[in-house]
Amino acid sequence: MIYFLTMIARELKLKLTKKQESVLNAQLFQCSGLYNLIIRRIKLSASDKIYYSKYELFNQFAGHSKKTDLHSRTIQGIIEQAYIAWERCFKKIAKEPKLKSTRNKLNSTPFPDPIKRTQFHGFNRIRIPTLGSLKFCKQELPEGKIKQSRIIKKASGWYLSIVIDSKHSFTVKETEEKVGIDTGLKDLAILSNGKKYSNERNFTKGQKRLAQAQRGKRKKLAARLQERMRNRRKDHNHKISKEIVQEFKEIYITNDNLRGQAKKFGKSISDAGISQLRQFVLYKSGNHGRVCKLIESKKSTMTCSCCGALTGPTGLGGLAVRYWECSACRALHDRDINSAINTLNIGLGISLVQFEKIG
Repeated sequence: MIYFLTMIARELKLKLTKKQESVLNAQLFQCSGLYNLIIRRIKLSASDKIYYSKYELFNQFAGHSKKTDLHSRTIQGIIEQAYIAWERCFKKIAKEPKLKSTRNKLNSTPFPDPIKRTQFHGFNRIRIPTLGSLKFCKQELPEGKIKQSRIIKKASGWYLSIVIDSKHSFTVKETEEKVGIDTGLKDLAILSNGKKYSNERNFTKGQKRLAQAQRGKRKKLAARLQERMRNRRKDHNHKISKEIVQEFKEIYITNDNLRGQAKKFGKSISDAGISQLRQFVLYKSGNHGRVCKLIESKKSTMTCSCCGALTGPTGLGGLAVRYWECSACRALHDRDINSAINTLNIGLGISLVQFEKIG
């Protein structure tokens, strides 16, 4: 499985005046009301066996921008967002979309039209419809057409998220090396060559301070702490995935059932960010001509990577066993490295002789 990502997302930190912030907050309020209206309309129509297309909904709200402070394309972006939410529900991909409220806020305003490079003026300003000239923290942007944008409200401030039609690239090593990767909680990623990447456990480290903020009903501080945890996790996963793609030509990753693990181990799975790391490695591999595949991890831990005997630890009780000796060939194994080697062997199509489990 190879993923190709030809779009690059960038976030520009905005420096807004009080008037601009007031306008954006008002627009968010109007967007929330419009979103709820579309969600309800689709639901009630579907109960009567009436199903609107996306373009029929566009036509129903034609001219609505004259009654609000929203741009016509922003209104279409909100309609499309609500339509996709219901479409995923009807296809049984996601649950029924919830109405936006105080506890479930809409935090972004879409601008689906492409942004022209001429809309950037000076070193750190951009012109957005209905908002005028916005100042942002300067940063270098890759070349390419800016397909669409979205203004997002976060705990740390306002951001302009833009999607650029360009390819994310960096220098990779000329090599023929192959690697298997086992993911876990004690160590985030374990390579078949013995290298291990630590699990930063950002949530675990910061949960005491977060709990204090929540008990003190300091909502802004709690939101900022959670955002900081997400940013640190994302940064750590980006660095690991980049290093792996740079060093190896063929990459094989265990395809663990993360949803099933989350039911048993709860927040530890979310804190590790295994799914995010996996996706980063997949798309970066595709962009740089590397081979990356997800490998089923069934019995990878209990199988001896030397002789193929099923003599390793099993079950929840076996999780405490980090090192074990194969009773068939007397080979000593690190639990995680052994699993990574088996992942590599399966990815390369190497068939191991399976013995009956001993003991």
